[in-house]
Order: sequence, then C-alpha cells, then structure tokens
Amino acid sequence: MVDAESSDETAALARARGAEVIVRPWPGFVEQRRFAADCVRTPWTFMLDADERLDAELRSALRVDPAAQTEGYFIRRTTFFCGRAIVGCGWGEELLLRLFRTGRAEIVSSSGNDGAQLHETWHVPGAVERLDGQVLHDSYPTLTSYRQKFARYTSLEAEGRRPALAGALLTMLAAAFRFPWLFFGKRGYVDGWRGLVIAFGSTLYPLVVLAKSLRR
Repeated sequence: MVDAESSDETAALARARGAEVIVRPWPGFVEQRRFAADCVRTPWTFMLDADERLDAELRSALRVDPAAQTEGYFIRRTTFFCGRAIVGCGWGEELLLRLFRTGRAEIVSSSGNDGAQLHETWHVPGAVERLDGQVLHDSYPTLTSYRQKFARYTSLEAEGRRPALAGALLTMLAAAFRFPWLFFGKRGYVDGWRGLVIAFGSTLYPLVVLAKSLRR
C-alpha cells in the first residue's frame, strides 16, 4: 500500500492487517498510481480507490486462473450520488480496466497532454476480458462533497492547461450540446434531481477548468 502521508489511521490499520505500507508525498494521481504499480510483486495487480468497495460477485470473480490467456480485465463500476446508484449520465456504463498482469499496464491521463495529473486510465497491449460483479463507488455522499471535489478537480486540471483560442472556442461550443446529450441522450432524467445536478455539473466542468486556466 502506498500512503500519501495521510493524517488518519489508514496506514496503522493497513499494517495491523499485514500490509506493507510505503509512505510517499503526493505527486499527483497519475504519478502516485504509477509508482504504486511498480511496487507490486504479485503476478496480478488490482487497483481500488479508497472510496470504492467490491460486491460479493466481484470478490469471487477476482480468483482468476493464472493460466488465463489475457492481459487484463474490465470491471463495471457503479457510482453512488447522495446515497443512490446512478444509472444515467454515462455513469452507469463505466467499464474500467482495474485488474491486469503486473508490469504490463500503462497509465495515462485522459485529460490529454496538458500535464493534468487526474482522470487517469490503464491500458494493456494484449487481450482484455470482463469480470462479473462490480466496484461500488461512493465518492459523493452529499452535495457538499460533490462541490468540494468539483472545486478541487477543476483547479488541478486547470494547473496543467495551456489554453489556446481554438481550444477555448471548441470547449464553449461543446458545452452548448453537453447538457442535453447527458440529460436526455444518456438518460440522466431517470435519476431525477440527481441526474439534473450531474448533467449540469458535467456541463459546467470544462468551462470552469477553462476559466481557471485563463486566470493563471
């Protein structure tokens, strides 16, 4: 386990349960995950965030055959917002590569080449399959927690941005279509007011990143 100098009992609890704990200052999501993956000594690597847990079906499915002819496995993730699982807005369709052969995966930021150390994904060069079960992601228990993460992530992403006129215009143009695409096209309406908040927040997100990057 790699601990970014946490101030709670995370490291102590992990050690008490037999885990090896490496304390390392926080360099950003991408770099910290890359470092942690390089420390793994087992044949397979599984990535799980602190705000995620496994359902019973996935716990059983993780007992993969060592002789399996695959480089990694996609796992479905269900995200909860204010106490309820979200179906629409694209959140109910997440398939993430979380289990892969150690040393075979590459992590990249899906924010592009702007230097932002977040929104990362894993990729492997070979065959990929899908595991049964799901990861349960409870990242937004309250509206306050959503606003706090929104503010933090937009600031982090803005730090790595080098805005250009063409990119700024494209961002603003895309925002005009993003809300109807998420709320109607991606069925955000089935989640009621939660879907409305998510679709609205997701529409504002790139605009806020742009505004913060222009103020730098």
